Amino acid sequence: MNGLGNEIVVLDLRGSGLAVSGSQARAIWRGEGLAFDQLMALQEPRSPGTAAFVTIFNNDGSEAGACGNGTRCVAWTLMRGAPDEELVVETIAGQLRCRRTGESAFAVEMGRPRLAWREIPLAEPVADTRNVEVCFELDGASRTLRASAVSMGNPHAIFFPRGPDDFDLARLGPILERHPMFPERANISRAEILSRTHIRLDVWERGAGLTRACGSAACAALVAAVRDGRCDRRAIVSLPGGDLEIEWRGGDDMVVMTGPVEFEFETRLDPALFEERAA
Repeated sequence: MNGLGNEIVVLDLRGSGLAVSGSQARAIWRGEGLAFDQLMALQEPRSPGTAAFVTIFNNDGSEAGACGNGTRCVAWTLMRGAPDEELVVETIAGQLRCRRTGESAFAVEMGRPRLAWREIPLAEPVADTRNVEVCFELDGASRTLRASAVSMGNPHAIFFPRGPDDFDLARLGPILERHPMFPERANISRAEILSRTHIRLDVWERGAGLTRACGSAACAALVAAVRDGRCDRRAIVSLPGGDLEIEWRGGDDMVVMTGPVEFEFETRLDPALFEERAA
């Protein structure tokens, strides 16, 4: 499946007694036509009232705590052929409520943003996570950039440069993702405020690289923009793959993401994928 071009593999392991490891996820990524940004592995629910427990893998085999575009794909899968219009899934980052808003569109409650430096996490105390100083070397010269840091179940660093030419994401993304300030690595976003209700966003995704869309990054970007007084609490976030509607509700502090999903194909995995990986 895909969410705004963010390539997603949904692996349904419910009832099988099986689990998937990072190396196996990487092996799946190598399969013909199976290259993904994130793999969403569905297993039996662990908490009452939830439809499934979802383990999320990036395409480098690392585990992620959140994937908004992938969660919409999971919701589509779980609601397919069922009368349900709403359900809850669980990840290592918490429970996410999903609601159908159209034939192939879903809203996902992505949780409350975590804004304290320990929660994100950052490597050292920062009094104001809207203004995190990131120092690094580039082409033999020292550079300092300032980011707004937010966790949406995974760490995000959002930069607001004057324009695209002031922030080469393809070059800076891999450097900043692994910067010592981010002990669990970070998703790196370049955000441009077009209006109080419109953000243009490009994302270097932790463990996946440049991506056409990242739902949790869109949520983090809106939160960062609101905290900085740049944007209203509801806005359209435009990514290379398309638009998401993001709202940071004032009443309960919940961030809600609404967007489409697209089914591409269904298949069974060839055991040879894993034999070749082992060899």
